[in-house]
Amino acid sequence: MSAMNTGVPRIGASLNTRGLETKSVPASHEVRDAMDEFLGAFEAFKDANDERLGQIERKLSADVVTEDKVERINRALDRQKKTVDELALAFARPEIGGEARTRLDPARREHKRAFDLYVRKGEAHELRTLEAKALSAQSDPDGGYLVPAETERMIDRVISDASPIRAIAGVRQIGAASYKKPFTTSGPASGWVGEAEGRVETGAPQLSEIEFPAMELYAMPAATSTLLDDAAVNIDQWLAEEVQTAFAEQEGAAFVNGDGVRRPRGFLSYTKVANAGWTHGKLGYLVTGNAGAFPSANASDILIDLIYSVKAGYRSNARFVMNRATQSAIRKFKDAEGNYLWQPGIAAGTPPTLLNYPVTESEDMPSIAADATAIAFGDFKRGYLIVDRLGVRVLRDPYSAKPYVLFYTTKRVGGGVQNFEAIKLLKFGTA
Repeated sequence: MSAMNTGVPRIGASLNTRGLETKSVPASHEVRDAMDEFLGAFEAFKDANDERLGQIERKLSADVVTEDKVERINRALDRQKKTVDELALAFARPEIGGEARTRLDPARREHKRAFDLYVRKGEAHELRTLEAKALSAQSDPDGGYLVPAETERMIDRVISDASPIRAIAGVRQIGAASYKKPFTTSGPASGWVGEAEGRVETGAPQLSEIEFPAMELYAMPAATSTLLDDAAVNIDQWLAEEVQTAFAEQEGAAFVNGDGVRRPRGFLSYTKVANAGWTHGKLGYLVTGNAGAFPSANASDILIDLIYSVKAGYRSNARFVMNRATQSAIRKFKDAEGNYLWQPGIAAGTPPTLLNYPVTESEDMPSIAADATAIAFGDFKRGYLIVDRLGVRVLRDPYSAKPYVLFYTTKRVGGGVQNFEAIKLLKFGTA
């Protein structure tokens, strides 16, 4: 219990500070120690919850002190899990530079040098000449300049690690303003015939298409002239780390709840119908039968029903998506043999599991409330598509916030449901 009494995340302040210095990366032993502490905390939680369940069996209710103890440990467990995730993310974050920098071809090395000069000194002549020479359709002197390919990959890699839905969805890179995907609404007619029987003319397949436009997402980190003058500071890595939090937060919210207006369309913004009446273009849901709560009896059975509401072809790569509060409620569930349905990941950076399926934690998912669709389950890689338009642009602004230099950084991203069969929802309501 000693690990739980403090409730203080073991994470360095540098991971939470969005300042101008380079953020420190934790050593592997810090990640390992945090994971050990988390696993010990989960054992303490199980002991306390077992005590609570035993009191309910004996007296039909648990003591207030025991209930409070379980909730206190549960909250501390959430904090410790967040600490482990942040440490694992920081430890896995790639570095830009080293040997990779020496392997750049001459053109890319020249572009990187010109971009570095633009960011540090504001000298854009070389960068403008290079982009004019390359006839880049994605850059515009009035709208900024393309970052080097290595910096773009760094930004994409870090955002993929930090944005929960991006990490599990299908991702496609495009060079146009939108991505169009045709699909068959009705296939060609077919049937069985004998060897000598006549063949009737079959109907042609009916096609439709869905479109995912790429919307502009921006961030505007600031730097001091001292930082820009410091040759030891890796400008590529600084820029990537500064924009990743802003990009990841905006993307995470849009991929779940976005309305499709100047942002991607989130999967919860589509029309929802009871799964028994599901049709293409809508997301099917199951109901708990209890407004704002799990069923009063055999609460975990509805989770099994949710799993099997998804067709077998999508279940092999399926996962649960929910927020931290919903996960805390489910963490108390046990099966008929007394085993906890929720289990922690076996190592730092691996997700917990629920009924042997991974759990992705997204704080943009609604909490348990009347008629809220607080849990999603399915194959998100096949169900939800994210489109990234190639090219991240930066516009240097030394005038708007003197003495600081602002860097207006933009990328274009879109998203939406591409397969409505692959994702199902759990609605905490009666209909």
